Amino acid sequence: MGKVAFAFTLIFLLLGITYANAQVLSARIVDSTTSKPVPYVTVQLKKRGMITNEEGRFSFRLEESVQPSDSLFISCIGYESIGKPISEFRENIIYLSPKAIELKEVIVSNKNYTPREILEEVKKNLEKNYHLELTKKRLFLRESYQQNILKSDYVLKKSTIPAFNTNFLDSVNHTIPKNNSYYTEMLGDLYGGSKAKEQKLDIIKASELYDKSKTLDAETLEKKFNSIVKENIKTDSYFKIKSGLFGTKVDADELFETEVDSSDVQALNEHLKKTQENEQERKKFFAKYKRRTLGNLYKNLPIFKDSDYNVIFKPRRYMLTLEDYTYLGDDAVYVLRFEPEGSENFKGRLYINSDDFAIIRMDFENVETLRNFKLLGVSFSEYLAQGRMIFSKGKDGKYQLRYYEITKGNRIGFKRPLKIIEKNKNVRGRRKQNELSLKIDVAVSGKNRYELVVFDVDPLSETQYENIKENNSILPTYMPNYDPEFWSGYDIIEPNTAIKEFVSEAELED
Repeated sequence: MGKVAFAFTLIFLLLGITYANAQVLSARIVDSTTSKPVPYVTVQLKKRGMITNEEGRFSFRLEESVQPSDSLFISCIGYESIGKPISEFRENIIYLSPKAIELKEVIVSNKNYTPREILEEVKKNLEKNYHLELTKKRLFLRESYQQNILKSDYVLKKSTIPAFNTNFLDSVNHTIPKNNSYYTEMLGDLYGGSKAKEQKLDIIKASELYDKSKTLDAETLEKKFNSIVKENIKTDSYFKIKSGLFGTKVDADELFETEVDSSDVQALNEHLKKTQENEQERKKFFAKYKRRTLGNLYKNLPIFKDSDYNVIFKPRRYMLTLEDYTYLGDDAVYVLRFEPEGSENFKGRLYINSDDFAIIRMDFENVETLRNFKLLGVSFSEYLAQGRMIFSKGKDGKYQLRYYEITKGNRIGFKRPLKIIEKNKNVRGRRKQNELSLKIDVAVSGKNRYELVVFDVDPLSETQYENIKENNSILPTYMPNYDPEFWSGYDIIEPNTAIKEFVSEAELED
């Protein structure tokens, strides 16, 4: 065992901070007066940054170069900063003390800026304070999706296939899960600038956490549905699917996948080839979806002109208030509240460094429904979009996005008649064979939460960017419950309790 490893082992046997396998430093940060967790605290070690989750927890992967005398720096808006050697943290709970707000000399001596003048200074200093050009970013993205079925009613109007009766439809309704959770995590390198469509993504590792048994229920139901259809329709039939004024046509042979006979080697090889092609398509789709998600998050940073949070570039559209002064660590900041006066969608607060006029935090939320669509019984409402962004100085002295969290909520409704009519291509005269007629009333709500942590940002030349080749060979590893060892050796934001305690129903039954 080396001297550094031996020193670490000796120290952490005596300390309360969790130190797993001589690699990870973990703790929980709480308010010293209320004992409540303090979320979104910046924790830095040797110019590497981490953010606590909403429960105040963080974990830090310790590199071999880290020594017990190296200092851990902890800072958060409105609290006293902490900076001391790792060896002096003797508990796995770290207390932060609220900071008394006193006007710092730098603010008192500054020009008495109006809110709009502060934003003008922010805009003037954007290029000096931030990377606005192409960059390479090492980042971690966690997405959480919660779905709830609010209503799933139907009325059976007509069915000429006896198997498609109320009992069968009730079983279908019962099989559909009324609520569901899905989590996915990804570590990778993102290359690009302010435009969503110019991003390139190299995925390093990914995982997905959900209840697979609910998916299997759907597959069982599909097989049952297909068997009923096969027994009751002709292969030369086609279907007219109508919902009110609208309709579409589907051939019968499109409803079923071709079954492969294992004795037919050529057919089996074709099936395997198709499976491999499908997996490659899944990899491309996964990479494309993550690239698009990250691109949309980045293009909406307030430092970019086309952001939805455009208060810097269009201040006249907002009512601005210099609400307060506070501290982020030892830096005095202006707290600027903004609310739309016209058609803009968001209100919030900007925390602006009084020295260099850099935005170091932004909290935002929508003031009204962002999208609302309703036509002929189909409705969609995006009613929620709220979150925060935190920026901090990187190794080169420029500010970079450190943390981005946003929660989006939507509701979808479908209240319409639905008809499935079987017609036969080779029957003369009346071609109608069978009919299934329903009246459906369904409502679903969903919430998506995105957490993005950025570890390193490096400038990128046009030539370097052009030479980047994306890695589309990664599919997320499925987990029926959270595995803390999966991300061993990597920096990520700590999962919350809901993720840590997630267990699939199939696992519980076993």
